[in-house]
Amino acid sequence: MTSAHSPLDPPKAAPGEPVLEVSDLEVSFPSEAGRVRAVRGLGYRVDPGEVLGIVGESGSGKSVSSLAVMGLLGAGARVSGSIRFRGRELLGLSDGELSRIRGRRIAMVFQDPLSALTPVYSVGDQVAEAVRTHAGVSRREAARRAVELLDLVGIPNAAERAGAFPHEFSGGMRQRVVIAMAIAHDPDLIIADEPTTALDVTVQAQVLDVLRTAREVTGAGIVLITHDLGVVAGVADRVLVMYAGRAVETGTVDQIFARPRMPYTLGLLGALPRVDEAEKRPLVPIDGQPPSLVQLPPGCSFAPRCPVSVPQCTLGEPALAPVDGGTGHRAACIRSDEIARSEAVPAEIYHVEPVRPAREPGPVQRASRVVLQVRDLVKHYPVSKGLLRRRAGLIRAVDGVTFDIRQGEAFGLVGESGCGKTSTLMEILGLRAPAAGTVRILGRDVVELDRRARRAVRRDLQVVFQDPMASLDPRMPVGAAVAEPMEVHGYPRERIRRRVPELLRLVGLGFEHADRYPVELSGGQRQRVCIARALALEPKLVVLDEPVSALDVSIQAGVINLLDELKDRLGLSYLFVAHDLSVVRHVADRVAVMYLGRIVEVGEAETVFGAALHPYTQALLSAVPVPDPVTERARERIVLTGDLPSPADPPSGCRFRTRCFLHAALSAEDRAVCATVDPPRKPRGDGADHEVACHFARPRKVL
Repeated sequence: MTSAHSPLDPPKAAPGEPVLEVSDLEVSFPSEAGRVRAVRGLGYRVDPGEVLGIVGESGSGKSVSSLAVMGLLGAGARVSGSIRFRGRELLGLSDGELSRIRGRRIAMVFQDPLSALTPVYSVGDQVAEAVRTHAGVSRREAARRAVELLDLVGIPNAAERAGAFPHEFSGGMRQRVVIAMAIAHDPDLIIADEPTTALDVTVQAQVLDVLRTAREVTGAGIVLITHDLGVVAGVADRVLVMYAGRAVETGTVDQIFARPRMPYTLGLLGALPRVDEAEKRPLVPIDGQPPSLVQLPPGCSFAPRCPVSVPQCTLGEPALAPVDGGTGHRAACIRSDEIARSEAVPAEIYHVEPVRPAREPGPVQRASRVVLQVRDLVKHYPVSKGLLRRRAGLIRAVDGVTFDIRQGEAFGLVGESGCGKTSTLMEILGLRAPAAGTVRILGRDVVELDRRARRAVRRDLQVVFQDPMASLDPRMPVGAAVAEPMEVHGYPRERIRRRVPELLRLVGLGFEHADRYPVELSGGQRQRVCIARALALEPKLVVLDEPVSALDVSIQAGVINLLDELKDRLGLSYLFVAHDLSVVRHVADRVAVMYLGRIVEVGEAETVFGAALHPYTQALLSAVPVPDPVTERARERIVLTGDLPSPADPPSGCRFRTRCFLHAALSAEDRAVCATVDPPRKPRGDGADHEVACHFARPRKVL
């Protein structure tokens, strides 16, 4: 790759010298309550070609520290310490001097690619602009170079797609465009801030592959900021764990995952559900909230939430000291040696009760009452074009979906964005006559429901949405929000008064929370309020639409444990929709995999995850990161090519064939079958409950 270098550029790092060295970094911001100390005494280094993963909960200072490196903090920020890039101090440089380095020698990939791209310019023009900004080349040369970069990051038909606009690209393709801009000048350092957040697992795998390619092509060091420890396990060389603005543990990826020495790190690892674990284990929630960065507690900032804290922990903040005999592994905990000697697992450290034995599988569940029956459900949306808005086609969002949910069962619905999961939910929740097919809830066909019957069914069918803050009225206290469904359905006032504290206790909240407003609660507490509200009417079926995707892993674990407990205690049935297959494996008894409006595989969770037969299911599972570096390095990856086809014009025959790795290896005769015959869903494998829609389904070990 070529790039123009200025005489003012820092010299290339000598062998053995870091690309970036941060020492004693302090960042604070003004606020009405006082100075917010967002970053406190942070130090790390990044060597050429190395990937440093920075992890921690929201508000731990991860992104702020990287914005300080880029010189992108606002005028109110107070920054001190040292940030040396290739031996040159960056703190104190003017914005003009930083601009000669930023974007050329140091590049950044932001979390939301749609916000990082200008909607009124084509992606090719934006990449070309990045090329011309730091290189004295003509417009024609910059345009040619833009196509090269788009091709390098895997944009299909790069020359043609360069003329497209950002809204015409999928989320994964937009992130690739941003990475293309980042590597345009062969940078020495790439800072990637949550580059895979909110992406499907298949797209996430593609983006991570592009980052690996970028490192190989440019030789750049990479700072990867993420909350997903599974991503870190498969990509990073070293890990830095942040809490309350400072580093609390650092070491190689193998050290951190195999021998964590800080209780906070243990909690983060224990909070993660794993897609490769067949036996359910209790997840580890970290109780409490991170401290205020205006007024930190005395001593160790994690002590108020730490399960092994002792009075000495409050006497002074522990230094980041070597552990394991000076191997480069360091932890900020006065009890790290005791933790090492005890070899306790996270569930023991955090005193989490073991999971109770599951109910008898298979026949008992099959004999249970069916609470939701969906048969051949169809939902199409018309496509209109032109000034007269003439109908020009149909978007086949849901195209013949069939499944059942039994009493006491959690049924998981998974698939990429755009596969039809949410449209299926909306058709069920609408309680309206579908365009085609049938929906029966608790034995009643929605077509036959009058107004009174529909009201009764709504009492037995409740929903918990993804964003708890958007689900709650900010002007309504928690107690009133929980009581509202009972008031709407005419419950006596005295019964409501007794029921509200019962519901709050049921979801792990105290009665003191009843008078608080949503803004005064943490994200996990708000989601618990939404669950309490959904349970107020004693429903039989609860629809859960991505209920934990917006939460930190430490909070997510508590909500998942709560959902498990409530299902067993109250005999609830769940329709659980999520894109995180690790969470689905932990929660669901049975799983259905959707692709382009249809279910392509369905069966017991243990069977689908342990012996997946459909190529699409296998690709999804292989893309899910596992928080274990040894396992991640040994796993086979199935990276899907291309993007999800348009539901307005699905491929003929098998809808997955255009992206199917198995299809490419078939004979010409078999490929013709895939192209012309739509595969029906048939029982496959050992169990009658395991059904697959694939002509040539075959098992493949992916976990």
